[in-house]
Amino acid sequence: MDVKIEESWKLVLNNAFNQASFLHLRNFLRLEKSKGELIFPPGPQIFEAFNYTPFDKVKIVLLGQDPYHGPQQAHGLSFSVNNGVAFPPSLKNIFKGLQVDYPDYKTPQNGNLMAWAKQGVLLLNSTLTVRAGQAGSHQKKGWEEFTDEVIKQVSLQKEHIVFLLWGSFAISKASLIDSSKHLVLTAVHPSPLSAHRGFYECRHFSKANTYLTSKGLEPINWQI
Repeated sequence: MDVKIEESWKLVLNNAFNQASFLHLRNFLRLEKSKGELIFPPGPQIFEAFNYTPFDKVKIVLLGQDPYHGPQQAHGLSFSVNNGVAFPPSLKNIFKGLQVDYPDYKTPQNGNLMAWAKQGVLLLNSTLTVRAGQAGSHQKKGWEEFTDEVIKQVSLQKEHIVFLLWGSFAISKASLIDSSKHLVLTAVHPSPLSAHRGFYECRHFSKANTYLTSKGLEPINWQI
């Protein structure tokens, strides 16, 4: 695995790249490749979330768990899909939640969230790769230690960041965040299994913008 990551993140995460868990991860991914396994997202897009959202531009961290494991879906941004790909159920429900929060919100033509990333929304999955057709297949191979370090460094080195934690897995990461200087918003996951239990009404998008504005920061334009 070649690490092609934006320069500011390379400095912030230098120690993480040299941890034993990351070296184990690299060996695991090499083995997967040698066995002919199809991995999503494609290699050059594994660190795409960092490349679209440099460290100094981060305003919001939106934490997902795994990349999508279907063809053409994953491109390195949590919850996002490539242009022209049908909306996965969770993404569809995110757009429904936006319509509750902002009644004038128009469901976009595509599910590519790159426009959010460019405004400072770090679309971070906890696990950055997955085997085609096998959800969770790259969990507990070293990615979690790496992305936990991402969360820790954002919390430590920055202030006034909004962390959007949806579902029990993401909420479990709250212990990594200093809530005295950041805003941590939690809700059920937007998947069809749980979204009806309060996700649509959580209004995290407007709450995040209210917080950013209160700190003198530009709000996010959620309309794609």
